[in-house]
Amino acid sequence: MNKVIIGTNWKMHKSIAEAKTYTAELNEFFEGFSDDIELFIIPPFTALAPVKEILDTSSILVGAQNMHWEDEGAYTGEISPVHLEELGIDLIELGHSERRQYYNENDGDLNKKVKAALNHNLRPLICIGELMEHKRNGITEEILSIQLKTILKQIEFESAKDIIIAYEPRWAIGVSGVSPEPFYVQRIHQFIREQLIQLYPSIGYEIPILYGGSVNTENAIPLLNLDHVNGLFIGRAAWNIDSFKEILFDVRELIREWKCEDER
Repeated sequence: MNKVIIGTNWKMHKSIAEAKTYTAELNEFFEGFSDDIELFIIPPFTALAPVKEILDTSSILVGAQNMHWEDEGAYTGEISPVHLEELGIDLIELGHSERRQYYNENDGDLNKKVKAALNHNLRPLICIGELMEHKRNGITEEILSIQLKTILKQIEFESAKDIIIAYEPRWAIGVSGVSPEPFYVQRIHQFIREQLIQLYPSIGYEIPILYGGSVNTENAIPLLNLDHVNGLFIGRAAWNIDSFKEILFDVRELIREWKCEDER
């Protein structure tokens, strides 16, 4: 059984002091917790160095929320993959819906960022998702197909093994987000899997697909029980350490149930 991937993006939340307190508690909690869960956290840029220092010998991965595709240059306010590699960052979140909505990120730019990430030993966590307008017009699959094919253009088989896809319907994110019905998530994850297999016939089945969007303590396990949902990308429900622990306890129990079923 492949590891279940669970992670959270803190967005523009938590001071350095809050980040250090949260990370230290999570690190202590997760030590020896489960070899079947791959856990990551994505703090704001200001907290990356202290968080990475706390997790220096931990299995918990640390990610960054965005980066430029160039190693250096006149790009005021941007962060370079060289900077992140120097910090020992493990993965990079690319294409979050808020980056698309507020900062006009597009799939062509994301393709360049994925290539840069792979060149600097950063594992790309690629976010894709449709607007409510796309869903209402019945073109979700077309939108996701375009996103995947553009973002992964000229990404070779060997490199593609290191990517993670996070499906986050843009209408399910944020305070006003609405969690989709399980059958909808199931259908879309099946479609994404089929697209990955078309792009990478030999490894498309192995590329992890996470679900993100209004994940909470109530729906985490039903979502994780769906086919082709290989993990969860959690927002607000993971910013509170107690509710995040609750989800992790439930995930560990679910994995134990899966193992018992496999042994029968």
